[in-house]
Amino acid sequence: MSLRINDTAPDFTAETTAGPISFHDWIGDGWAVLFSHPKNFTPVCTTELGAMAGLDGEFRKRGVKIIGISVDPVESHVKWKADIRTATGFDVEYPLIGDKDLKVAKLYDMLPAGAGDTSEGRTPADNATVRSVFVIGPDKKIKLILTYPMSTGRNFAEILRAIDSIQLTSKHQVSTPANWQQGDDVIIGGGISNEDAIARFGSFDTVLPYLRKTKQPAA
Repeated sequence: MSLRINDTAPDFTAETTAGPISFHDWIGDGWAVLFSHPKNFTPVCTTELGAMAGLDGEFRKRGVKIIGISVDPVESHVKWKADIRTATGFDVEYPLIGDKDLKVAKLYDMLPAGAGDTSEGRTPADNATVRSVFVIGPDKKIKLILTYPMSTGRNFAEILRAIDSIQLTSKHQVSTPANWQQGDDVIIGGGISNEDAIARFGSFDTVLPYLRKTKQPAA
């Protein structure tokens, strides 16, 4: 099954470092980020899990829960957390999903169906495609998918920026331009007439007939 933006995020049950979860129930009525790793005790992923722990408060401010998954058992995750603390100075308090049977990695189209049914004996290279980030909305729909190579650490500031844009644009009929940051001008949706744009936003600038910019609406 190939996953795309606006597909329903597949539901599943799994063991985690915080106990068993049912994914949709765990998300509740808020937002979630699911980010995946090919193997425990790998250098890039160690820095990433620590970086996410350091940004936990930023995600919480946005009403976003974070959860990691690695193709290894929960018992191994618990041991890995000590290394993450040593390397980054941060304690991983968010849940880490154990995916020793590869069920979730396959469900999210990060491993092929024929990959087998156990993490035992698999190397990071065998799981190189388990490097995706999924942003999931309160409606359980996938809002963003980012996939990185194993050698490139993820930019979590960009993921926060994207969440800010997704949350803003889901509330107002606007889009965000390239390199947008909080507080920058936004693009008025094509379905809004000039008259409605004035009523909604007060004023706007017409850059091109199809490109109208205005101040960012209040949250």
